[in-house]
Amino acid sequence: MLTFTSLSISAHAETVDYAALAQERKALPIQSNDIANWPEGPEVSAESAIVMEAETGTILYAKNIHEELYPASTTKIMTCLLAAENASLSDNITFSNDAVFSVPNDGSSIGMDVGQSITLEQALYGIMVGSANEVANAVAEHVSGSIDDFVKLMNDTAKSLGCTNTHFANTNGLQDDNHYTSVYDLALISKEFFNNELLCKVGNTPRYHFEPTATQPDDFYLNNKHKLITGEIAYDGIVGGKTGYTDQARETLVTCAEKNGMKLICVVFMEESPTQFTDTVTLFDYAFNNFHLVNVADEETRYMPDDSLFFESDHDVFGKSGTILKLDDSSVIVLPKTSQITEADYEVTYDLSDEEKAEYPTGIAKVDYTYHDVAIGNAMICYSESAAAKSDETNTPTIKPIYINVKILFIIAAVFVLIMTIIGTSSSKTVRNRKGISKSDRIRYNRRKREFNKSNKKIKF
Repeated sequence: MLTFTSLSISAHAETVDYAALAQERKALPIQSNDIANWPEGPEVSAESAIVMEAETGTILYAKNIHEELYPASTTKIMTCLLAAENASLSDNITFSNDAVFSVPNDGSSIGMDVGQSITLEQALYGIMVGSANEVANAVAEHVSGSIDDFVKLMNDTAKSLGCTNTHFANTNGLQDDNHYTSVYDLALISKEFFNNELLCKVGNTPRYHFEPTATQPDDFYLNNKHKLITGEIAYDGIVGGKTGYTDQARETLVTCAEKNGMKLICVVFMEESPTQFTDTVTLFDYAFNNFHLVNVADEETRYMPDDSLFFESDHDVFGKSGTILKLDDSSVIVLPKTSQITEADYEVTYDLSDEEKAEYPTGIAKVDYTYHDVAIGNAMICYSESAAAKSDETNTPTIKPIYINVKILFIIAAVFVLIMTIIGTSSSKTVRNRKGISKSDRIRYNRRKREFNKSNKKIKF
């Protein structure tokens, strides 16, 4: 059960001084302002607010970001995310009695009747642009078979994304004491939503035209109520967003904007119109003006020694093969514009998750960065293929390999040795024959010579 703080809204709207409550909320502490050397964030009249950098998940602005509050129709960000992930755009969404009549008549709808059907693509626009409650229900039934099963999927997905202060009770954000989330949790969900190109397109549509079909006879337009999307409040770089409102939730708003390479998600809960829009602009300006992305591979030198004996491989035969380890070129962290990467702390870990191993097949370690104990992103250390090999592939002619049959080579060598042995033996005999007689013949010759000399001595003339 969700319990509000002392700033809770009375059920009797006519007795509530909303302007006074907004002033009280504006004076609430901003937790990110307690971070050493962190740019001071602006006061806003939201009960809770967050600005998150989408690529790294870095929290740039934090005000009561884990407080459990009613999200109203910003709930539909989760509904559309699951629809896009679990169904095809061409699927037909048929409206059941339960989908149409389980929502209040005076709530947001696009007037679908029981038995009518539209495509899932049209349904996404109906939910994000028209905030249609009955369409959210019909999509839930199509994806999961029933609204209850879809709500279970919403809660399971929230947990898998890291949400710890979230419980959904319906698909559309209609008031329910057991339906709540935090701006931090909804920023995590929105991070996934705005990582989908189709959903960004749908979520940034100011006006959508429904044309009549065989299964839906009406011709009408839907107009978005998000003033930063329609351009009523101009702001460069808007990626998309979703509005929300109930009497108890008050105004809620999710917005995504991108500038200077940074994609930011801003979520504000419990505001009064139109300050949910103007406060969002203020928070975006604060974040874009005071923070920037830093490419780790370009700036970091502390834990990658310039030691060619360790980080480069020099082979006598193949020459210099290039760097063995390197930082992933796409790894970035977020820092205040007045700070440098050497002011950030880091920790190298070797226990990579299955998701990290899949995303970085050559990764061997991860470097987690913090700035005064605030997580600001991470970098991957990867094994690098030989730079020389890459250079040879692109800059030098291809050398075709020569294949040698070792068996044939061995036979040829053996025959060669045999021939040389025979030739050597024959040559030795010839030389001996040319140079003189054998030893035994010399002994016999000397013996006969001595006998002849003796006989000559006996005969005198």
